[in-house]
Amino acid sequence: MGNTFNDSRRSALKKMAGSAAVALAGMSLSHRVSAAEHALDEKLKGKINHSVCRWCYNDIPFEDLCKAANTIGLASIELTGPDEWPILKRYGLTAAMGWSAEKGITEGFNNPALHDELVTRYTELIPKAAAAGIQQLICFSGNRRGLDDEKGLENCAVGLKRLMSVAEKYKITLSMELLNSKVDHHDYQCDHTTWGVALCEKIGSDRFKLLYDIYHMQIMEGDVIATIQKNSKYISHYHTGGVPGRAEIDDTQELNYPAIMRAIVETGFKGYVGQEFIPRRPDKIASLKQGVTICDV
Repeated sequence: MGNTFNDSRRSALKKMAGSAAVALAGMSLSHRVSAAEHALDEKLKGKINHSVCRWCYNDIPFEDLCKAANTIGLASIELTGPDEWPILKRYGLTAAMGWSAEKGITEGFNNPALHDELVTRYTELIPKAAAAGIQQLICFSGNRRGLDDEKGLENCAVGLKRLMSVAEKYKITLSMELLNSKVDHHDYQCDHTTWGVALCEKIGSDRFKLLYDIYHMQIMEGDVIATIQKNSKYISHYHTGGVPGRAEIDDTQELNYPAIMRAIVETGFKGYVGQEFIPRRPDKIASLKQGVTICDV
């Protein structure tokens, strides 16, 4: 997340879960979504499955965001949990990436003291996700706290292997997010694609993959397209974000998102791309529509 967004994304999501069922009658006019105003001029091409991260729009009531997603043509509102999944279903949407088993970004599988708790939490959530039609759940390495990369890798593998049988049984993929430790998530361990790929190989299950966050990896290592091409079999999900600052993904920033999306499509990827930029313009839904249009190659 950007410089002013260093609080745990989990904290933001907790707040949103409690407001998902806000009555529509209580919404301010600024929160209402105009379908006519935000409808795409043309239908989406269908090569990319489009999603949006809930936390980036936490000041928009959840049902309004669902309506906007329908209008724009999104299939998913992700980083949502069990309380929100029935609402998504009511609007014909899914969660491309579910959450609520993790303890947060800084407390993850590299800490053996957390393994029992994390295994319990994920073991309880995986069947619920499968019953709701959710196919992926997010997970995190946690911060290093003095661990070298090899030991952190070993610890993560030990904990995650305990979950692979239940993940395989319910056909749920656990996807560890790659985050930058340079700007936003200082000391986070899964901060390079090579480390994440090594973890995938160590675990050795198709039910463990990587969430490749384009924003974070541009900051951390660059060479985005070549990295995606080389490691596509280990990547189950993508996130967007403008660099620098994680704002809109248009020509105000340095990444060429249409070229990146074409590279993703060319790998044969059939998963989702989640918009995770933080809209800075007053009309946040218009920014979301623009981001989807840019990525719809």
